[in-house]
Amino acid sequence: MILLHPTYFPSIAQMVAIVQSEGLVFEVFDNYQKQTYRNRTYIAHANGKLALNIPIQHSKNGERQQTKEVVADNSFPWQSQHWKSLQTAYRTSPFFEFYEDDLAPLFQNRVSNLLNHNLQIFDTLCDLLGLEASYSTSPEYFREPKQKDLRYLVAAKKERNYKLTPYTQVLEAHHGFISNLSVLDLLFNEGPNSLLYLESQKIAF
Repeated sequence: MILLHPTYFPSIAQMVAIVQSEGLVFEVFDNYQKQTYRNRTYIAHANGKLALNIPIQHSKNGERQQTKEVVADNSFPWQSQHWKSLQTAYRTSPFFEFYEDDLAPLFQNRVSNLLNHNLQIFDTLCDLLGLEASYSTSPEYFREPKQKDLRYLVAAKKERNYKLTPYTQVLEAHHGFISNLSVLDLLFNEGPNSLLYLESQKIAF
C-alpha cells in the first residue's frame, strides 16, 4: 500500500509506483505548496522540457490553504494553452490521435477545484492505460502513515534521477531522451504498450 498526492497528469515515476503497488491512498488533507506536481506537469517540446502550470487563486488573507480547498484561476486561458502545447508537441506522435478525443474534455470543461480535477485526470488515465486501480482518500493528514509514504514524489524541484528505460520520443532527435515526463508523453509515444512499460520499470522508491 502506498500513500501519494494526486497530481496534474502524473509523472512516469509516480505511475510506476501506482502500477506496482498493492493499493493506493491519496493524501487529501495536506497544505498546498508551490512548485509541485499538484498543479504542474512536464512534457517534451521542440526546445526541450516544457512545464505546464495551472494558475491557482491564492488566499486573500495570506493564510495557508489545504490542497482540497485550492481553486484554479480561470482568468487566464490556461486550459486552451495547455491543449495547444500538447497538440504542438505530440500531433506527429504515433498515438496522439488515438487518445485525443478522450483527453480533450479535460481541457475544455471548466475547472474549479484542483483536487477534483486531478482525481478526474487519474480516472481518465487509468481507463486509457487499461489499469484497474482503485484508491481511497485519507480521512486526515497522516503524520505517521501505515502505508509506504511516497508523498515526496510530488516535489517537482527535488526530483531524483530515476533510471527509466528509454523509449522512442517523437522529438528525441532535437534534444535526446528526456526521462520522467508526464505519463502523457509515454502514452502518446507507446500507446497500448504503456502499461507493460510501467510494470517493467525497476525503481527503488
